Amino acid sequence: MTTPTDKPYISLPRCIVIIPARNEAQDIAFVIDEIKKYCNFPVLVVDDASTDDTIIKAREAGAIIVPLVVQLGAWGATQTGLRYALQNGYTYAATMDADGQHLAESLPALLQPIISKEADVTIGTCTRRGSIMRKIAWTLMKRVSGLRLEDLTSGFRIYDRRAIRRLAAWQATLLEYQDVGVLAMLQASGIRIKDVEVNMLPRRHGMSRVFYSWTSVIYYMSYTLLLSFTKRGVKHHQP
Repeated sequence: MTTPTDKPYISLPRCIVIIPARNEAQDIAFVIDEIKKYCNFPVLVVDDASTDDTIIKAREAGAIIVPLVVQLGAWGATQTGLRYALQNGYTYAATMDADGQHLAESLPALLQPIISKEADVTIGTCTRRGSIMRKIAWTLMKRVSGLRLEDLTSGFRIYDRRAIRRLAAWQATLLEYQDVGVLAMLQASGIRIKDVEVNMLPRRHGMSRVFYSWTSVIYYMSYTLLLSFTKRGVKHHQP
């Protein structure tokens, strides 16, 4: 089956697309519409206590909405979506940003290694998008954590059921970011993670909520490097 533009269209049972969003009213409808061009997966928007019309725009675009009454941050909102996926019996969960950087046309490439049993988790990797600050962060995190993945900060991912269950557990609740802590937990649990090269676009509006200033980068790196050091080599039992 193809769309009117003859682009690949995915129809895979029990997969959901999770989008954590905070004040993304300018872009959320565009992102949802793009996803619908390429797949028939339900789209879940976890609204992280937005103060704009994100919920209204997402609902009008046809998304399922989970509104958070307090701000949990990107990872807290993502984990909420993964818990929804687990409770509702989804086999796969894709996570995408709400700012238009991640291209829905890359979903088939991300799904293929999981469907073919080559990996349990895939990460959409676009190393050329990295700013100087982001590339410094990647290098330090890889050295300290022992992770060998290329794009540690990419939120464009697909998780299988086993990974969903692991990340929905209470042990992942206190993590602040979705990169080192999440990936180290998955790797220590024997879950296979694979980089998949994809294209990404610049944010349609606004700026990164992590890499927007040296102050934010210093906080992020301090938190992440400490977490990397404490998580390195830790083995987790499956829940």
